[in-house]
Amino acid sequence: MMFKKMIYIVVILCINKLCAQYMLVPMDLKQTNHLKAYGIAYWILKKDVTAEWLLNFRGGSFLFTDSELFENECRLRGVHYEKVNGATVNQIYAEIENNNMERILLEKAPKIAVYSPPGYQPWDDAVTLALTYAEIDYDIVYDREVLTDKLDDYDWLHLHHEDFTGQYGKFWGAFRHESWYIKQQAEAEKLANELGYSKVSKEKGDVARTIKKYVTNGGFLFAMCSAADALDIALSAENTDICDVVFDGDPIDPSFESKLDYNECLAFENFRLITNPAIYEFSDIDTPPSNMPRLRDPDTDYFTLFEFSAKYDPVPTM
Repeated sequence: MMFKKMIYIVVILCINKLCAQYMLVPMDLKQTNHLKAYGIAYWILKKDVTAEWLLNFRGGSFLFTDSELFENECRLRGVHYEKVNGATVNQIYAEIENNNMERILLEKAPKIAVYSPPGYQPWDDAVTLALTYAEIDYDIVYDREVLTDKLDDYDWLHLHHEDFTGQYGKFWGAFRHESWYIKQQAEAEKLANELGYSKVSKEKGDVARTIKKYVTNGGFLFAMCSAADALDIALSAENTDICDVVFDGDPIDPSFESKLDYNECLAFENFRLITNPAIYEFSDIDTPPSNMPRLRDPDTDYFTLFEFSAKYDPVPTM
């Protein structure tokens, strides 16, 4: 009799599990608002509820336990979701197991920092614009915070169009007479002096090295636009001066090329610098260079993405 009761209980538990409701937030073409969908996943994690990120399944969908609260929030934000039961979830798991897909358990909402000058508005920076629209929380940090080890408080650091070389974005050639450029340079020099540096390039170099240390210690870094190459250029130029007189008041080190240390870089190597202040480009890393863009028709303007292994290399798959 006791054995029959045990079987009955197990059967009931299995039925309940199969009938349990889940919410699937797809990230394929059925999704009505992809950025807001990421915000929903972040919001759920902030509620101390775990979620699964289904890498390569329908565009990298999110799966979590259903609740009326979550459904209402999706509707308010215009995010498409689908209610699925336990049996469907098991089918999804089987498909993931047999393909280049993976289930990633999300347990904690990351604390995010965006490196951005004081006074910037969300629309001045593509990163802050996207995070604000997605309703993902972030803090603004800049040189003062970076150099006082505040990055240790964050899981993710985002960089946009930043220049760590001390050349003010290489905007001198086109904008040196504009009030915003003059103000930007004056503010950068003032901050560097307050932090104990005689040159902006020296101060920015230390910022770059602190960011590298943050990454080395396990922090996640997302850099785009000029930040991607300017960071490595600054790291490579630690022992030389690559800034022309219009930027720091003294000429470039004539032997700077032999002093560049590519071993200090995070991503690039063997690049050649473009030190002419009138040319809006840092180096030959960009292809084509920013100052000589190539016009292409839709048939030739394409690229392919490398397909990473979701099971063995999940981070780049993300």
